[in-house]
Amino acid sequence: MTTITANTKADYAAFLLRVTMGIFFLIHAGLKIFVFTPAGTAGFFASLGVPGFLAYPVMLLEVVGGLALVLGYYGRWLAIPLALDLLGAIVLVHGPAGFFFTNPKGGWEYLALWIVGLVAVYLLGDGAFALKREHRK
Repeated sequence: MTTITANTKADYAAFLLRVTMGIFFLIHAGLKIFVFTPAGTAGFFASLGVPGFLAYPVMLLEVVGGLALVLGYYGRWLAIPLALDLLGAIVLVHGPAGFFFTNPKGGWEYLALWIVGLVAVYLLGDGAFALKREHRK
């Protein structure tokens, strides 16, 4: 027997955070795909000393993860791999530029905040309007 319960303010907050994080990832992946191009992104990865082919699973993670977050379909479970993706960007690209994102080559403040938002999505659950909602335990 399934029990239907009313959404709480926390459920709506989780929904807002989940969808925002997802849209940001779709835009972020779109930049890699449509502006830098997949080949250009792979070249950038290689310039960092990371095997260029890893750009392709990263772009796939960002698209699939972004969609999962927007739709609320296992989004909370993809929030952690997406946070690790951003942690990699901090370590490999933005960390040496310092904290502030306005620094030349962009600092890591924006990415750190984004990571915290993703961890919050994981902890809160998918929230209201999720296609596959798991209740917090």
